[in-house]
Amino acid sequence: MTTIGRRVLALAGLALVAGILAAAPAQAWQARAKPAAVASTPSSKLDTVEILTSRGRAKFTVELAVTRAEQARGLMFRKALAPDRGMLFPYKPPQRAAFWMKNTLIPLDILYIAPDGRVLSIARNAVPHDETPIPSGGVVGGVLEIPGGRAAQLGILPGDRVLNKIFPKG
Repeated sequence: MTTIGRRVLALAGLALVAGILAAAPAQAWQARAKPAAVASTPSSKLDTVEILTSRGRAKFTVELAVTRAEQARGLMFRKALAPDRGMLFPYKPPQRAAFWMKNTLIPLDILYIAPDGRVLSIARNAVPHDETPIPSGGVVGGVLEIPGGRAAQLGILPGDRVLNKIFPKG
C-alpha cells in the first residue's frame, strides 16, 4: 500500500471514530466519567458549624461549597458521610433555594438556614437519587447537609441557632 493510501485509510478510520463519538450523547458520557473523579475529591475548604438545640450544642466539621461548581456537585457520588461531617452552602445574597438528591448515594438531612442564622426548615432523610426539588420554604442565607437522621438524633428543630462566620452573631 502506498503512503497516500495509508494516509487515506487512517483519515477514514479517524472520521469513523469521530462520527461514533459525535453520535454518543455527551451528557451520558460525562455522567459516567464524573463519579470516579468526584467521589474522591472532597473540598479542601473546611470549617466548623455549631447548632444550639434544646439538648445542647451539635458540632459539625463541614466542607464549604462556595463556587457554583462546588454547589452543583454538593455531596453527589459520596458513598459515606461521618456523623459529625457535612457540607455548608453559603448564599450571598440570601435567596430561596431548592435541593434535590440526583446522583446522591446516601440519605441526607438538609437544613435550610435563614439569613439571621436560625434553622428555617429541615428536609429529613432526603431520599437518595430522588430528583424531586425540596424547597427551602423561604429565603435562606445558607444550607447545611448532614447525614440522614442526624437532625432527629440531635434534636435539631426549626428555630435553632446555627453558629458559623457566614451568619450574624446573636
